[in-house]
Amino acid sequence: MSLVDPSSEDGIVLLIPQYNDWVALGLLLNDLNTVFASMGIRAHVVIIDDGSIVPAPVGFPNQKLDALGPIDLLSLRRNLGHQRAIAIGLSYVQDKVPCSAVILMDSDGEDSPRDIPRLLERYESEGREMIVFAERTRRSESIVFVTFYNLYKVVHYLLTGYKVRVGNFSVIPRKRLDSLVVVSEIWNHYAAAVFRSNQPYCAVPTRRAQRLSGRSRMSFVRLVIHGLSAISLYSDIIGVRLLTISILLGIVTVVGMAATLILGAVTQLVLPVWTASIFGLLLLILFQTVLFSILFSFLILGGRQDSSFLPCRDYGWYLGKVIVLKP
Repeated sequence: MSLVDPSSEDGIVLLIPQYNDWVALGLLLNDLNTVFASMGIRAHVVIIDDGSIVPAPVGFPNQKLDALGPIDLLSLRRNLGHQRAIAIGLSYVQDKVPCSAVILMDSDGEDSPRDIPRLLERYESEGREMIVFAERTRRSESIVFVTFYNLYKVVHYLLTGYKVRVGNFSVIPRKRLDSLVVVSEIWNHYAAAVFRSNQPYCAVPTRRAQRLSGRSRMSFVRLVIHGLSAISLYSDIIGVRLLTISILLGIVTVVGMAATLILGAVTQLVLPVWTASIFGLLLLILFQTVLFSILFSFLILGGRQDSSFLPCRDYGWYLGKVIVLKP
């Protein structure tokens, strides 16, 4: 089965979140038009405007895009952040737009349109069953950013047991899309939600491209929040690991206290004056360890009872106008 016009159920949807990035988005659409023309297929473009304070230029996209099908602009009622805009966009497409697959990519051009044919080829070779991610083999940012990013990957792996390899750039089969819109975790982090919900996935090696225009608005604080959002999805795994460490620390504390007492009793050694202080410190550590373990366990168990954001049910609350930029 080949990829055909997006007006049928076999069509491709391009889902692109953006915030105040109209110039880069216009250049990206032009590049996408070139790539899809070379493949001989058309795509329905859905742009999620994440509450931009800069309005779209008059007549946007102001260019002839014959290889692209309809272009819809979804305006959110407020700025929610990149990941939550993605969650709303995925839910909208699943609810309103017939398609066989969704290509999710950023609007700044760092996800290169030239990689799309390889992603679609892998998507077809996997029988349209797996989510196909663009795996970043090399980044184009500064040395400082890359250093902190590699540090984050180490911390992420130690806490969760999962390696950070991919971003948002991916091809999502319709079957997987139907599943993702009931995964509440995509409200915080799309890629991590795919892994946590055990969606079948694979990856194609790619190199992150340069921005098409302007500078990134992602501050250091937002990058940290983005990383913590990904880690937060593994709270149960992190909780078990921390609980295990707490128990081991408690055992070591008890053994240390017992060994000190036995050594003093067997050898008839006169224990130093500071021994009592050491005992007190060990007891304090033991008490805090036990208390932390109990509180964290109940916190995780209590959190499992909470009702959370369900994308397919709640996305409409944040959706504002839907404008057809190109019929």
